Amino acid sequence: QHKQESTEKSRKTADPAADSSPKLGETTSKKQLCVKAAKEHSIPKDLNEVLENKVMETVLDLSYVKLSVVEMTCLGNADSEGIVSKSVSSHSDLIPGVYEGGLKIWECTFDLMDYFLEAEIEFTNKTVLDLGCGAGLLGIVALRGKADRVHFQDYNSTVIDEITLPNVLANCINEGRGMGSGKDRKASKPPSKRPRTAEGSPDMVNRCRFFSGEWSQVSQLLLSSNKPFSKYDIILTSETIYNPDYYSALHDTLAQLLDKNGCVYLASKVHYFGVGGGIYLFEKFIEEKNVFRTSMVKTIDQGLQRCIMEIAFK
Repeated sequence: QHKQESTEKSRKTADPAADSSPKLGETTSKKQLCVKAAKEHSIPKDLNEVLENKVMETVLDLSYVKLSVVEMTCLGNADSEGIVSKSVSSHSDLIPGVYEGGLKIWECTFDLMDYFLEAEIEFTNKTVLDLGCGAGLLGIVALRGKADRVHFQDYNSTVIDEITLPNVLANCINEGRGMGSGKDRKASKPPSKRPRTAEGSPDMVNRCRFFSGEWSQVSQLLLSSNKPFSKYDIILTSETIYNPDYYSALHDTLAQLLDKNGCVYLASKVHYFGVGGGIYLFEKFIEEKNVFRTSMVKTIDQGLQRCIMEIAFK
């Protein structure tokens, strides 16, 4: 029930197709000129400081920062990009080239988490990328599933600092716990108002890296870095194909960063009204490029039809 409520809530608050089409706040020409540089976010030495004044909620046995509180507290200096005020003032969950939706948990995230359980996806000792991570729940599930390394990427640096990193720390406390059985998950705890402390978490946190910026820039940063970099066994991405303008950058990023034997799990709505993207359009784009093979591994028919696609090299 809790999951259903959360999914319904996310549908109402986050989904560009549920209420009205997102207002696209930047012109296409301006957006194409504006390539957001990539940066790696360092993990603060004082982990508890990251969780100070954060109000946590729980869904599917995972803790996450209450987003409405982040929106209130981020109107000041914490939001150097100004994405919160821009999102609020334009009443939009997507402003192409400025803000790409990371302040919301989109419903296909829950679809993908369910699929991990159903298909018994194995993360042990794997190198994982949560691409377009937002709250980072997918990467956190991989981390708890004993992934060797998990990297998180979001377009906006504010999202990484104020949402993703705190969420990872809050969930590091219970290392080794999976997502639990379906039975356990229905009995999700009510939201906790107490800030969590990150005791005993450094080892788990040290398996993570955090990046913000546009996909092609993040790829470039990783591939040209002095730090050793091995390609990803698994790339997880949810609701990142709403805008066809981004398909080329996404396809190239997957091609550059996925290990030759690796696999991508992509969750999406069949169609994003008002923005134009969708699962079949992206599938066609991939087919034309002739680099990857795809298979639809799950279709969800409640509400707006949604799909999970598996992508691997041919």
